[in-house]
Amino acid sequence: VNLRALTSWVGITRLFAVVLSCLTFSLVASTGNFEAPYGTWCMFTWCFCFAVTLLVLLLELLELYSLLPLSWDDFTSAFSMLAALMVFTSSVIFPATFISSPCSSNRCARQAVATTTSCLCFLAYAVEVALTRAKPGDISSFLSTVPGLLKVFEAYVACLIFSLLDKYNEQPGLMWCVAVYSICFIITLLIIIFTIGRCLTYIPCPLEKMLVGYNFLALLMYLTATVLWPLYSFRGRSRPDSCSQNCWWNKHLGITFLTIFNLIAYLVDLVYSTRMVFV
Repeated sequence: VNLRALTSWVGITRLFAVVLSCLTFSLVASTGNFEAPYGTWCMFTWCFCFAVTLLVLLLELLELYSLLPLSWDDFTSAFSMLAALMVFTSSVIFPATFISSPCSSNRCARQAVATTTSCLCFLAYAVEVALTRAKPGDISSFLSTVPGLLKVFEAYVACLIFSLLDKYNEQPGLMWCVAVYSICFIITLLIIIFTIGRCLTYIPCPLEKMLVGYNFLALLMYLTATVLWPLYSFRGRSRPDSCSQNCWWNKHLGITFLTIFNLIAYLVDLVYSTRMVFV
């Protein structure tokens, strides 16, 4: 038994994340009000993060992780980053969707407390990401470096874009943007999977330079999507007077901002990757 898995700073943050995520989904479940796609997504996020974090703690406590055919440090770094992003998204979506004003009922109070614990859970995962991030010059675990963490961010933002896609078959420019999101997502996801599965060493080419080239290409592709998506989405079309949560205008505006976020992420990724390889 490795008690350091629970007593180290990383272990303590994981324990906080387990308790807070469990408390969050328990409070939301007690209200019985988490239907519809957004509520289902939030509940899945808290339950998924709770289960995987608890599994990570048990495997490290019993020192069984070395038996798994994967890079454990890469897996835990990628998961902590993914969990932080998922819980942050849920912490924003849940109160915006389910908490109404004025908040005076008992159910609303529990929803407010659940939102607070969800935000604290996000902070716990963010602290874990900071604690496990590779120090300058240490590249033994790629997904714990800044470029590796950005790969997880880029893939997650692409998933958010896919969830908002609506009516893009009518315009060739929008179809190109969807192709950009899909191609970059698939390649980025393969990089993450191959890194965790220790398969990158089998690629018969200079891996570091290949990643720099891919980041440059992805940056150019996202640059075109950043221009074409709002151009073809909003040209000659104003916001409808009655625009609810599922309104196409809101979804396309959200995709515009998410595209900009990923463009910035790929730019920072390119800068850090270039420094790691050539500097």
